[in-house]
Amino acid sequence: MEYKTLGRSDLCVSRISLGTMTFGRTNTEAEAFEQMDYALAQGVNLFDAAEMYPVPTDPEYQGNTERYIGNWMKARGMREQVVLATKAAGPGDQVSYIRPDLHFDRVNLRQAVEDSLTRLQTDYIDLYQLHWPDRSTNMFGRLGYEHQPEKDGTPILETLQVLQELVDEGKIRHIGLSNETAWGTMKFLQLAELHDLPRVVSVQNPYNLLNRSLEVGLAEVLLREQVDLLAYSPLAFGVLSGKYLGGAQPAGSRLVEFPQFARYMTESGIAATEAYVALAQKVGLDPAMLAQAFVNTRDFLGANIIGATRMEQLKANIASVELRLEESVMAEIEAIHTRYTYPCP
Repeated sequence: MEYKTLGRSDLCVSRISLGTMTFGRTNTEAEAFEQMDYALAQGVNLFDAAEMYPVPTDPEYQGNTERYIGNWMKARGMREQVVLATKAAGPGDQVSYIRPDLHFDRVNLRQAVEDSLTRLQTDYIDLYQLHWPDRSTNMFGRLGYEHQPEKDGTPILETLQVLQELVDEGKIRHIGLSNETAWGTMKFLQLAELHDLPRVVSVQNPYNLLNRSLEVGLAEVLLREQVDLLAYSPLAFGVLSGKYLGGAQPAGSRLVEFPQFARYMTESGIAATEAYVALAQKVGLDPAMLAQAFVNTRDFLGANIIGATRMEQLKANIASVELRLEESVMAEIEAIHTRYTYPCP
């Protein structure tokens, strides 16, 4: 396993991170324990969760993911071996049941942290992330930006001040963003510097062969400001494995079980996937391994968040860290990217 220091923090994290959003709905507690046991044994130390997990979120299941992680850490005595990351939910009708008026203000963030600490059975969270912005902006595949400042929620400065209180109290160690833009990231950094408040160390955004949009603006921010990407959806909800090509509907697969996550199954997304799968087959690689290995090459990457419902998927995803893509393969990836520059949001 490879490791690096996340941003300007003191967190040394594995290149591969264990994504846990299926724990508590798709995966049972026993299956979650098996995944965490295996990941840790392979050197994976960054476990990423969220208060709204598992996904799809639902009042019946919400919080199960953190509960499973907490139970595992208590049973195994492994809290100090894990870099624990979780997230506070932002405003939105789909999660209004978590708290009635979700924002990143003092009341909400304090309640979110306390509830997560209880479920996780720990005194502190290593990396506390804001799951999505407290304002109207493009996220979760939305295109066509519409400026709506009247929908701005908690001022960023106020959010940072609350996070400072939580750091001072020892409840969280470092902060990160998620589903954030270049402007939002820079504003958090600017205000932190001006007011001596906690500095963002990571941004968790989607990044994969079908969605390299962050390279347009956010990548420069990450590199110049020493903030690392936690890349989620490296396989585009499994699409880049090629298992859905030709109209296939594999039994038990994520998009069959939860068709609302089919954002990468556009006409151009399918065409791009066909090209990447053909390239993988030509060079003798599993398409999923090619996709994962590409994400692992990025110099702005802090960790590649892999997720799996089955152990064989988990083992392959973790093993991708050992794969080195030849320059000729990288060149062909760029040629495909030129043809399908932005096939999916």
